[in-house]
Amino acid sequence: MKKRKVINNSIIFIAIVAISFGGLFYYRLHKLQDISVNKKALTKEKNNLISKVGELYLFPEGEVPTIATVSDPALIRDQGFFENSMKGDKVLIFTKIGKAVLYRPDVNKIIEIVSIKNSSANDKAVVSDSSNLNTPKNEN
Repeated sequence: MKKRKVINNSIIFIAIVAISFGGLFYYRLHKLQDISVNKKALTKEKNNLISKVGELYLFPEGEVPTIATVSDPALIRDQGFFENSMKGDKVLIFTKIGKAVLYRPDVNKIIEIVSIKNSSANDKAVVSDSSNLNTPKNEN
């Protein structure tokens, strides 16, 4: 009788462990699928943004800009490039042509354009009017 109880408890334990691992794998699979969907949506949003700015400003094809979103304009208002910025404005940095564009999506207008220079020490683009963007990147 005792041997049978040990076997039953072992089977129950193995079943619980198997169900737990199945649930974990199911959760991770759906999390990966959500990440994939989000990446596709962000890529579509980025391409849409580049297309809209491309209608207003001519930049060479093949250049993929670095995009950032102004999250707190009060922190960067003292920098000339961001003087007229508002929350939600997009910053597109085109390193090949050496330009940074401040774009306001809700009115479909370019607010500011500034020349940038490449720093040979670290090969990163620096906005000539502002050395610190203080804006998080949405996507690269």
